[in-house]
This record gives sequence, C-alpha cells and structure tokens, in this order.
Amino acid sequence: MWTASRWKRWAGGLAAAGLLGACTTVPVYGNPVTSAPVQPPHHFFSVDWWKQLVSPTLLEYAPREQAQPAYDAKNERVIALTRDGYVRSIGAEGQEAWNFRAGNRFYAGATVAEGIVYVPGTDGVLYALDGKTGELKWKYAAGEALATAPVLAGDLVLVASQSDTLFAVKRATGELAWLYRRDPPAGFTIHRASAPAVREQTAWVGFSDGTLVSLDLTDGSVRWERLLAPSGVAQFVDVDTQPVLDESGHVYAASYAGGLYALDAETGDVVWNSVAQGITSLLVHAGVVVATGDDRLDAYMADGGRLIWSQTLQERAGMEPVLVKGMLLVPAQRSLLFVDPRTGQSRLAWNPGEGISAPPRVVGTKAYVLSNNGYLYALRLDGRSG
Repeated sequence: MWTASRWKRWAGGLAAAGLLGACTTVPVYGNPVTSAPVQPPHHFFSVDWWKQLVSPTLLEYAPREQAQPAYDAKNERVIALTRDGYVRSIGAEGQEAWNFRAGNRFYAGATVAEGIVYVPGTDGVLYALDGKTGELKWKYAAGEALATAPVLAGDLVLVASQSDTLFAVKRATGELAWLYRRDPPAGFTIHRASAPAVREQTAWVGFSDGTLVSLDLTDGSVRWERLLAPSGVAQFVDVDTQPVLDESGHVYAASYAGGLYALDAETGDVVWNSVAQGITSLLVHAGVVVATGDDRLDAYMADGGRLIWSQTLQERAGMEPVLVKGMLLVPAQRSLLFVDPRTGQSRLAWNPGEGISAPPRVVGTKAYVLSNNGYLYALRLDGRSG
C-alpha cells in the first residue's frame, strides 16, 4: 500500500525509448516500488496508492495479468482477478476486504452490477459472488475455459469460452438459458475470444472461424451471420475483437487476417472494409474508430473508413485502449502508453514492472491498473478534457 516512506522510493527511471516509430522519443517512467524518486509530469497522472496482490513464484518467466480490474460501485471497491486464481476485493486505500479462490489464472476480468460480482473462470465455471462479503451466490459449470468479461443483458449474463461457445446464463439463478456454439476452423487460431456487444434484444459476437454473428437474446437464434475472413485464407482469421456499436446503426468488428469492417447492424451488410491486419481491439468515440493491433495503432473515420493517422508500435499491443481525460491509455504489454487521440503520438510510457497487459479500469478521475508483476495501482489522472 502507498505510504510516505514508499513515496521516497517513487519511480521514475526516466529514459528515452522509441515506442512509436524510429523518430519519436517517448519518456518512460518505471516501477514506483523500486525506482529512483522521479515522478511523472503532473499533467498526466500521480499514484495515490499501490498494493502487491501476487508474489512472484520461483523461475516464473514473463508473468502476465490479463484481467481488467472491475469496480464495485455499491461497496466502493476494486475487484482484481490475478494469475494465482484469486478474486480480491480491494478498498479505497488498498486494503483487502475479502478474497475468493476460483481455480486457475484468468483470461478476462469480472463484471459487477448491483453488488454482485460475475467471475469468468478458466476452470470452466462462471461464479456469482456477493460483492460485500465474497460469498458464493451461485455458479454455472460451463465445462469450457471462459475467456471474456461477462456482459449483462437484462436478466441474462453472457460469457464466451475459448472453445467458440457463447453461454447465456440466468442472472437470478445461474441456470443456463441457451448457448450458441460454432465449430473452430481447421487451421491455427489466436488464443483469444470475442465478448458480445449488446443493444436491446440483440447481441453481436465474433468467432475464430472468421464469422461475425448477430443473435436474438430471447433464445439465441441467429438473426444474421457474416464471414469477415478473406477468401483463400484458412489460418488466423479469428474475429476476436469485441464488436462496437455507434449511434448511426453500424457495428464494427475485425478479423485478424481480414481487417476492419463496418457493417449495418440490422442486416449485416458491409458498409466499408480496411485491409489492415492484426487488429485485436476496437474503440469508437465521436465518429472515430481506434484500432489496436499487434504492432500498430490506427484511427479511422467511422462513416467511411478513411485513415486519419497510423502509428507503428515497436512492442506488441495489449488489450483494448481506454479513452479518458483527453488521452488514450493503451496497454502495450511492456508499458502503458498515454497517446494523444488527435495525432496518435505517444506522450508518455509507464512500466510499473513487467509491463501491463490488461486495460485500466477508469472510475471518474481514477484509473486502476494491474501490472504484470501482480501490483494493483490507483492512479489519479490529470489529463486534458475533451
């Protein structure tokens, strides 16, 4: 936890590293637990507190924390899922309120609503926990490693598995309402899964065979399906991005090999397609689509697909970016990048030790960040608005 004595050891390690293109120099700030007493510029962020959640194990190589922290607004706590298989509820100053052992490491974070914490386990179980006490309310045994944060849709909890199955579970009881499954392709696939996007009584979700599917939430029946994979390509055609919707009636999704697509959300008709490959996550805001990929960060006009800017990442990008206080926060595995969304230029990189793979959870002016070495940080964001 953050204390005055630890503040004296606050991080910095100011260094120069070209994270976005050979001509760009980006200041890198390091681990606040071990580094020199240099603090990032006040107009980016400051650290309120931190807490170590997982201790490194003997001979552990390249630890990864993939689960985005969640926030329990009812109990004012952060919910962290870590690689040791524990769910932890952390209070406002970093104190642990409770923990729950769920089994193996997690591929995705929890979802919290009305004081209930929904946890997707790689042990094949969806857990519902009491947010105040950590008590188990119910569990559903899916029998397949669950790989996405649960999505709440009315009285259903939707969660996708690593084996191309979308489960719809009743929120009240944990009983299965319906499921939708596709056969995986014969070739190689990406080790990820698409979380569904939901609006009214419809869900949109991608699969590893390169297909985007629109489902009726009443019974899981197919409204339409669209193959986004390029013809003649049999490997890495996955649609693993969570689809995103805008107010103009478009749904955006990307095939790893087939590029970025804008489709009519009602019919599945293709509006436009960008052939940029390797896209792993999407964000839509104010008529702009931001696409994060293995080695690139792009911005497109949502109405026609025109490329606004593109930046090359010299490190593999992590999960989806977060837009807050006029900055894009991009987890890029070796660091968290603070990117100007107008230009795509990185202004700051922060590596609190072993990098960051999971997206931050932003609550007001706070960002909760889980580093790959198992530390949870509470950042106070000071960026511009707009």
